[in-house]
Amino acid sequence: KMSNGSSITHFLLLAFADKRDLQLFHFWLFLGIYLAALLGNGLIITTVACDHHLHTPMYFFLLNLSLVELGSISTTMPKSMVNSLWGTRDIFYQGCVAQLFFLFFFMSAEYFLLNVMAYDRYVAICKPLHYGTLLRACVHMAAAAWGSGFLYSLLHTANTFSIPLCKGNAVDQFFCEIPQILKLSCSDAYLREVGLIVVSVCIVFGCFIFIVLSYVQIFRAVLRIPSQQGRHKAFSTCVPHLAVVSLFIITGMFAYLKPPSVSSPSLDLVVSVLYSVVPPAVNPFIYSMRNQELKDAL
Repeated sequence: KMSNGSSITHFLLLAFADKRDLQLFHFWLFLGIYLAALLGNGLIITTVACDHHLHTPMYFFLLNLSLVELGSISTTMPKSMVNSLWGTRDIFYQGCVAQLFFLFFFMSAEYFLLNVMAYDRYVAICKPLHYGTLLRACVHMAAAAWGSGFLYSLLHTANTFSIPLCKGNAVDQFFCEIPQILKLSCSDAYLREVGLIVVSVCIVFGCFIFIVLSYVQIFRAVLRIPSQQGRHKAFSTCVPHLAVVSLFIITGMFAYLKPPSVSSPSLDLVVSVLYSVVPPAVNPFIYSMRNQELKDAL
């Protein structure tokens, strides 16, 4: 047993498999998904940056979303692939701190960006005459999402790793995340972080309500458009964002809010892949398939 976090030099991450052939299968599978995510998000970033027709708030926020997702998937997958390739489970203490910080940072920034993107769609469809003001404010809104994610992650990371750890160094996850680190704590000090998580849940719920209310107003405005073609065009700009938000929230809720009775190591592993790996790989294809302007630019 370990008296505090300072005596832990490394953590042991959860392995996907013990057999060598399955470890190599995991490596090649993750490599394929990772390259698909790099290609998809990279194409969106370069296309939006290079095509002047796409220099609008919606595509500017989409570029930021792709940057966030590249960061998110690059935080967890390379280390997992290296561990599978070499048949190890180790991650240095400092590496675990960095991984937790950056993952929480990118995921928080992504959620805040999805809120900003909902507001963008609301202004574009419900208040089109005010869209010019959004054009001037979009850099500040994106910066606020990134900055909020950074401060939010810094607070949680510092608080999590200030708690004494004495229940070994085996993390029941293929990357470092707050709930798994808290399981290793040996005192009631973890209640501080639980308090922060409760505040976080309130913020997440508030942001979710904001997205729902934005789309209620959007649907009402779309239904008032007289032509079917106009309704289809307006709604088609919202479908990719709705799909991405749904994927992000549903996988996250299932990962963190599922009852303990249905929890098992293998199920937890599958769920963690669903919410940390699948969205960054799938989201570029959701946007490019449903968006004619982006398809034409690509």
